[in-house]
Amino acid sequence: MSFKNSTAERSTVTRDTIKMEKETGNIYESIVILSKRSNQISVELKEELNQKLQEFASSTDNLEEIFENREQIEISKFYEKLPKPVAIAMQELTDEKIYTRKPEETN
Repeated sequence: MSFKNSTAERSTVTRDTIKMEKETGNIYESIVILSKRSNQISVELKEELNQKLQEFASSTDNLEEIFENREQIEISKFYEKLPKPVAIAMQELTDEKIYTRKPEETN
């Protein structure tokens, strides 16, 4: 999934809680869904960033040989500017892009 093209806000925004519970009918269930989805997004972003930064990893651990890699810094800055995983998850919830299901309740 491409999070780079996300239309989520990059700063704090006040949200209407009634819109958040539209999908589930319960604000607490919506928060749990947002939490789980934001964790998924966070893991995916971290794996993607680590793969890109792995290209710049040096095989030697000598402190004298450490130098600034401009491309590595630019990649890190780009990922810092992306919206936070929670904002992306909220945007997906309001756009109804999150599929949710409940396990069958057995009595």
